[in-house]
Amino acid sequence: MTDTIFARATAGGPGGVAILRLSGPKAGEVILKMTGGPAPSPRTAEIRKISTEGGLPIDRGLVLFFKGPASFTGEDVTEFHVHGGPAVMDALQKALTGMTGLRLAEPGEFTRRAFENGKMDLTAAEAVADLVSAETEAQRVQALSQMEGGLARVYENWRDRLTRILAYVEADIDFPDEDIPAGLGSEALTQTLALAMELEAHLNDARRGEILRSGVQVVVIGAPNAGKSSLVNALAQREVAIVSPMAGTTRDILEAPLNLGGFPVILSDTAGLRPGQLGVQEHGGHDAIESEGIRRALARARAADLKILLFDSSSLPGMDGETCALVDEKSLVVFSKSDLGRTEKPPPEFAGAFFVSTKTGEGLDFLARALVEKISARLGMRETPPPTRQRHRAALEDCAAALTRARAAALAELAAEDLRLAIRSLGRITGRVDVEDLLDVIFRDFCIGK
Repeated sequence: MTDTIFARATAGGPGGVAILRLSGPKAGEVILKMTGGPAPSPRTAEIRKISTEGGLPIDRGLVLFFKGPASFTGEDVTEFHVHGGPAVMDALQKALTGMTGLRLAEPGEFTRRAFENGKMDLTAAEAVADLVSAETEAQRVQALSQMEGGLARVYENWRDRLTRILAYVEADIDFPDEDIPAGLGSEALTQTLALAMELEAHLNDARRGEILRSGVQVVVIGAPNAGKSSLVNALAQREVAIVSPMAGTTRDILEAPLNLGGFPVILSDTAGLRPGQLGVQEHGGHDAIESEGIRRALARARAADLKILLFDSSSLPGMDGETCALVDEKSLVVFSKSDLGRTEKPPPEFAGAFFVSTKTGEGLDFLARALVEKISARLGMRETPPPTRQRHRAALEDCAAALTRARAAALAELAAEDLRLAIRSLGRITGRVDVEDLLDVIFRDFCIGK
């Protein structure tokens, strides 16, 4: 924290403008050394000639200064806005590297300093990384809400309520002879039941926040030559998989990330399901490879958030039993090749199925809208923001377990200890307590300059 760090704050490559940011005790001194004048008034942009410490010109650009603690990191911060050519930024960074007390920032170090200087809690710091990497509207909205404190407010409210309950329990323990209403601690403990129910509802969200961060897993599965690869290519609007009239072209799982109605989706093409094929290992050759592909396809279908069960409409009324066996509440039944015509209707239980043609485009818009509706029903915005990382979930589960033990404790002293553990669990999420060992893990995936 005694070093002054610097890094490019804009993407690499040529551009109209590039920004280099510094943070630390020498941020203002650098302006004097590189422009020949003192730092501008805080939050005021000035055009300056920027040179090396030895006077060699680098560029002419804007200089801004933010006086700590009124800055992103809470420290003195300087920004150089220069022309976006790679040579300009290289020369600027080379000049800074040669100055005493300055060094290139580590990934996420600016945001880490903001956290350590009390400018944001840990959930907000994590949301900065999510916002930088957001590729869809839903991801942006979730990250922005978390960065602005939506998640922290929920956990701090629970922490404050538990602190009050603990105070009543400890008052019963420490001041038994004082004029305190009898049973005050026991009565306060009953309030943990309502909080535990809120925790349970918060955790019982089908991992909505985590799925939104990483992408909704949608798998396309069906018999060989049902048109799975063609459907994946059509939905992704690019050539993801090889399409061939030869059955069994796809052996491994192929993934295509896409933005569907503002939601991040990972669409997977899979090997075709053949009756009795799983487990065949003849000669370790063709059949063994296809069998492994089918095993992976079924494993992906079980783990997927949504499944598109694809049937060849030209083969009605016969429907492959392997695909039929996968029908559940996470499924959309789709009949392909509708352009070939059909004389038979699907079974009554599939009356709401979709008929599509990747050749003519028939039904693809309806299928895409149905996928968005299913995803929105599961991941759409709720009144309470969801946990977005596994570490949030683990800490909340620890908190819930501690509350259960507190209510069942035979002694007030034991109940008080479990309440303290519950409070510490919530504090670990926002960074209030015991998080030093987590910081390297949390910030290592940030981009340099953020």
